[in-house]
Amino acid sequence: MTDKAFINACLAKYGIKGKSESLPGELDFNFLIVSDEGIKYVLKVSRPDYNQEVFDFQEKLLSHLAQFGIGLNFPNLISTIKGETLIFVADSVGRMRAVRMLSWIEGSLWSSICPISDTLLFSLGIEAGKITKTLYEFKHTFSARSFDWNLDNAGWVQDSIHLFSGEQNAILKSFIEQYKKAKPKLSLLRKSVIHNDANDNNILVYSNETEIKVKAIIDYGDAVYSNTINDLAVTVAYAIMGKPDPLRASLPIVQGYHTSFTLLDEEVNHLHLLVAMRLVISVTKSAINREKEPENTYLQISDKSAWELLKKWKNINENYAYYTFRSGLGLNAHPNEDTVKKWLLGQRINLSTLFPTIGLTLTSQPDMGIGSTFLGHRIDFDNNEVFWQKIKEWNKKHPDTIPSNGYMEIRPFYSTETYKKEGNTGPEYRTVHLGTDFWVEAKTPVHCALDGIVHSVKNNNNHKDYGPTVIIKHDFQDGSFFTLYGHLSLSALSVVTNGQFVKKGDLLGYIGDNQENGHWAPHLHFQLILDMMDNTSDFPGVAFPVEQDIWMSICPDPSLLFGFGNDIHKEKNTAEDILNKRKKHLGRSLSISYHNPLHIVRGEGAYLLDTTGRKYIDTVNNVAHVGHEHYRVVKVGIDQMSVLNTNTRYLHENIILFAEKLLSTFPSELCVVHFVNSGSEANELALRMAYTYTGQKDILALDAGYHGNTNNCIDISPYKFNGKGGKGIPANTHIIPLPDTFRGLYRDVNAGLSYANHVYEITSSLNKNGKSPAAFIHESIVSCGGQIELPPLFLERAYKYVRNIGGVCIADEVQTGLGRVGSHWWAFEQYGVLPDIVTIGKPLGNGHPIGAVVCTRAIADSFANGMEFFNTFGGNPVSSAIGNEVINVVIEEGLRQNAEQIGKYLIEELNMVKQKFPIIGDVRGKGLFLGFELTTSDLNPLPEQTSYLSNRMRELGILTSTDGPDNNVIKIKPPLCFSKQNAEDFLIRLQQILRENAMQF
Repeated sequence: MTDKAFINACLAKYGIKGKSESLPGELDFNFLIVSDEGIKYVLKVSRPDYNQEVFDFQEKLLSHLAQFGIGLNFPNLISTIKGETLIFVADSVGRMRAVRMLSWIEGSLWSSICPISDTLLFSLGIEAGKITKTLYEFKHTFSARSFDWNLDNAGWVQDSIHLFSGEQNAILKSFIEQYKKAKPKLSLLRKSVIHNDANDNNILVYSNETEIKVKAIIDYGDAVYSNTINDLAVTVAYAIMGKPDPLRASLPIVQGYHTSFTLLDEEVNHLHLLVAMRLVISVTKSAINREKEPENTYLQISDKSAWELLKKWKNINENYAYYTFRSGLGLNAHPNEDTVKKWLLGQRINLSTLFPTIGLTLTSQPDMGIGSTFLGHRIDFDNNEVFWQKIKEWNKKHPDTIPSNGYMEIRPFYSTETYKKEGNTGPEYRTVHLGTDFWVEAKTPVHCALDGIVHSVKNNNNHKDYGPTVIIKHDFQDGSFFTLYGHLSLSALSVVTNGQFVKKGDLLGYIGDNQENGHWAPHLHFQLILDMMDNTSDFPGVAFPVEQDIWMSICPDPSLLFGFGNDIHKEKNTAEDILNKRKKHLGRSLSISYHNPLHIVRGEGAYLLDTTGRKYIDTVNNVAHVGHEHYRVVKVGIDQMSVLNTNTRYLHENIILFAEKLLSTFPSELCVVHFVNSGSEANELALRMAYTYTGQKDILALDAGYHGNTNNCIDISPYKFNGKGGKGIPANTHIIPLPDTFRGLYRDVNAGLSYANHVYEITSSLNKNGKSPAAFIHESIVSCGGQIELPPLFLERAYKYVRNIGGVCIADEVQTGLGRVGSHWWAFEQYGVLPDIVTIGKPLGNGHPIGAVVCTRAIADSFANGMEFFNTFGGNPVSSAIGNEVINVVIEEGLRQNAEQIGKYLIEELNMVKQKFPIIGDVRGKGLFLGFELTTSDLNPLPEQTSYLSNRMRELGILTSTDGPDNNVIKIKPPLCFSKQNAEDFLIRLQQILRENAMQF
């Protein structure tokens, strides 16, 4: 139905001239009409076998919305020249077609929006709920028609089950059987006219720079009289397609819907099944349509996504889904939570019931949370012997108590691949502990807490983290629940049997050692469970943080039974609290990364961990040079700090060992080192040396360079003095244009010489005025300038021009040194030059405050002019031990080689990404000091997109930072232990985001 003559004949009835464009549709033929005046409409043309009652129903429905739909956006019927809202026009073969014209609502289709955020899902729920509320009192006889898409009549799909085989057939049969069993209860639910078709091509989204929300849900052609809750099921089914965690994605929709239209508990109890049945209808319709109209691709549009969702939905326990939806209604997730808690409070027992041979009734609570200093380094708590020693030391400090902890504690034990899944915003980890642990010796007898029936006894060591468990079912007048006893010895398998009645105080088994209990230090894991949710002999002991409130309801606090408190309930500073206190107590100039700040409490290698135990790949923190909290570096620091830390006025071997090790990485001409505490101090000292050696004060520096936060360093840092709050260039500072060959002044093969000519002009001008430069200072790859590699011959000529009239050359290697570029220890070496002074900063201490200035003998001797140089902490025994070990780690763990290999891999892959996504204008850098720049095709910077990319990467678990004069460069400067897997994860997330239409703005 694309006959232009027919369409023009229709438009003539409305007095409209314009262009038409076909739109998708299942029943009607739909066209976008753009009039010559620029006004948009939707022309709907029926099939020849139309039912006129349909048009009356839809007209009255739209009239009802116009009268009662406060705050709703919906299409209005457009009248013809004669005032008609429905007309009949003959097509090219003489068949009469019913024709209607609707107003056009501007907006983006839901199907075109990516990513779909929880905020947008909530907005969808609100708008869908508004429609349901508005239509709740609407009546029309046609609404009760027989309709395949009406979930009240979904049983018809069973007649087409033969179209499917294998896994698909099994999935459909399972949901159809559930539906048949639920029909009597479904028939008792509220009914009303519902929209019934909030699919991704019927939802219009509005967005601007500050918000994105659903503007309208259009196309009421599938509206039907049905169970009211069916509308939410339809809305959920389409909106969560493609989500890694569809149940979690459905929650904000339910919450938004409930905000607009109050849902009932008995309705959401069936929501999991009804969502499934909408998908069952969808895939069945697709299978039927494939046979009838194989050429109509619109009829197959949701088939693949629907099957992917059906498979995921089948694996979600329907009770757990119900509890999730209840939480969205603001109810206790488990309906019997309060009843069980009340009963437990009336059964209070002491710990001697569990452990009669110990005879202790009090507990103490060691902190095993994600940021616990009690646990310390992962290497320590992953070692059972070391960990158990910590427990013993705790016991000495807390005699007459049983160490007990863990309920709802977020623990670092579980921030591993074993407990990882792909969530809707990147990787998530099951880090929330659902039970209470009692840390007691192996072979300690464990006795039953309450009377009950043995539900299961099984060795779960195939899970590699649990060992033998005993689960007891407890019935009482108003309900039932379960207790779980985990990490037992194998003897438990013969102490009690399935179905056995056990009394309070009966022996259940013994605490297992780490060979029996899942490779843990000996302890009892005790857990309360209100619903086993199809688990027969095991049960999750940990949960994802985003589901914590739901699991707290399913697995109540065991202290209800035993009467001891849990430290987990103590008030702790939230991220918002910390942010507010920073604003109150710290200087306002102290910045925070990302729109949504991170609360980081642990570091491990190339990762940082937040308070939920989520791991973020860190591509920002080059200060953690060999990896966050590298165990060898931490250990030597602790060991030396335990013995001595004092200043350099006393003889100590560490400073000599450190100096010799550091100087061994330099050319022989750079043979003297002065130790300080930071890169800023190092550059400050380097300037003093230059001033002393030359007797001059003028400094040459690169535009966009940054050299530290002291006064002298700010004066030579255009990044600061030309930025916000800066006072402009000081009299003795001379700026060389940033040697950028991508968007800079010079971009050809001779760019290095052209940029070096600016050095010549400055030095010549100084010479004419009877001066000479004290120094030329440069970063060997310009970081704040946007990871700018210096072009060939630039440094060679610049050094020559500066030295020709008596100046010295300072290489700032604070960020680029110590093997980061891979091919060399120091980035200046790749240019074939030899500085007079090299400055180094905190990476030398892996984050410990260390800095150093390495220089020639001549400069060092000149600086020793009688004025003592003394730095209280520079070169102290602790810092020296740490710095020495950092260099050892770089050498012994092959981190220079790793930087070179991974850097080459990243550059190759990023250049391939650049070919697919031209928004990446340039890829540059060396080793693990890289960057890529976002620009338009004519090289205009894209700072907003760069900011979006960085913040979105953070949401997906990758930490990046932006820089460059136009803030359009993503920097990549991770710890040198950054692996190929880390690089692959980075590239996957980068391309995921670049595919998102939000990047287009």
